[in-house]
Amino acid sequence: MHIGDWAARGAMCWPSRVAVRDDARGQSFSYKDMDDRSERVASWLRSRGIARGDRVGALAHNGVEVLDLLFACGKLGAIFVPYNWRLAAPELDALVALTSPRVLFCSAELAPAGRAIATRGERSLEVVDLGLPGAPGDAYEAILAAPLPAAPVREESLPAEDTWVLLFTGGTTGLPKAVRVSHRMAAWNVATTTIHHVRHGDATIVHTPMFHTGGLFVHALPVLSLGGTVVILRRWDAEKVLERVARDRLTVFFAVPTQLQEMAASPRFEESDLSSLRLLISGGAPMPLDLPRVFAEAHGIPVAQGFGMTEFGPNALMLTAEEAAEHAGSIGKPNYFVDARVVRRDGGAAPDGEVGELCLRGGALCSGYFGVPGDALGEDGWFHTGDLARVDGGYFTIVGRLKDMFVSGGENVYPIEIEDALYLHASVRQCAVVGVPDTRWGEVGHAFVVLADGASTRDSDLVAFLRTKLAGYKIPKHVDLVPRLPTSAAGKILKTELRARASSRRGAA
Repeated sequence: MHIGDWAARGAMCWPSRVAVRDDARGQSFSYKDMDDRSERVASWLRSRGIARGDRVGALAHNGVEVLDLLFACGKLGAIFVPYNWRLAAPELDALVALTSPRVLFCSAELAPAGRAIATRGERSLEVVDLGLPGAPGDAYEAILAAPLPAAPVREESLPAEDTWVLLFTGGTTGLPKAVRVSHRMAAWNVATTTIHHVRHGDATIVHTPMFHTGGLFVHALPVLSLGGTVVILRRWDAEKVLERVARDRLTVFFAVPTQLQEMAASPRFEESDLSSLRLLISGGAPMPLDLPRVFAEAHGIPVAQGFGMTEFGPNALMLTAEEAAEHAGSIGKPNYFVDARVVRRDGGAAPDGEVGELCLRGGALCSGYFGVPGDALGEDGWFHTGDLARVDGGYFTIVGRLKDMFVSGGENVYPIEIEDALYLHASVRQCAVVGVPDTRWGEVGHAFVVLADGASTRDSDLVAFLRTKLAGYKIPKHVDLVPRLPTSAAGKILKTELRARASSRRGAA
């Protein structure tokens, strides 16, 4: 075996154990099943001439097929590229152009969009329809029905540093960057996660999109590396999660705060059997201070706060449930194989209590960005997260962002992407977008727009226009038409003033 064949290792250690339960399909798959499925997919990919370093794309809802493709690429040394199906067509087209996959696997509902992308311009990209959970696609079923290859599919020369997956993160230039997740990075994350909170035989649930690091690497791969069971939901559904906790005796899982809030607000929350849960991990956005208390009082379930990112971890720092009361609002301490520090603008270490940029170091760092020369490290050997933080007595707290990015419902949103889209509208002369607090989503966008002379465009017209250019979660929830934007002496827009103005306006409302 080699570093890339994660499925074969599971089949060797726990062949008959249940590895995956696909909720939408109503089927369970053993570790041997998962190895056989990914072996057949890898064999088919190889028959198409796909080899080490080639990209294999997916535009797919959550399902066992995503893991088939992930593990098949590991066997071949190919690179798995799951695309965000929430993106607008121009955004998706740009990412396909950047990564140039050899084949694109699509869920049936997404296949029309996939085919449109695959044939745009001079592009000729093979599309495989994965079908629906109750009606699998004929092409994909034929792949899975083929005989196993006579010899296992292996890329024996595969080094641990080779890229296994490309995951997209928001980019300040308007085009998301493709983060290079290596086998080395994935393995270090498994090691860190198992040291801190995942145990042999755990059962978890994946409900966040599997084009995110949260869906693939927070708990799915660590649990599968310890002989546990991963339940896959096609999409988030609070009622369904409560049901599956009881049915599958789930022991640990990750959710963003808004999802935990939806679970707690369910009429079934109090009566649900959550006794199997050992731990909940909240991450992706600041956690309301009273949320752990709700789960503790109703069911005695501890809630820990995690911190990570696509480029690092994703399990990097953690505030345990036991520490939460005394250090509420903190993201805790760095995990076992992670170094963390806060630095000033001059690169020097910030003393306790002083705000600076959070920097990380360790084996769970990505290998850089696809198509961008160099690695992800700064000149000082540390990864600069762009998050503003302070440290007090060894506990780290995020206090803001070095740049203007904000997090809405667990999704990173970069204002420059929205601004670039607004500038495509003929009526827009000047614009700026800031993130403002929101009780449901954590943060939402607030746009300030100066119209061109003579333009009579309404704010609702601009929102409708943006919906044709951007994913829904990036659309500003508030749009103000203003006569001018505040600027500095150097002509730069003063976003700090706009944030204050937005907060004042919302406070008055």
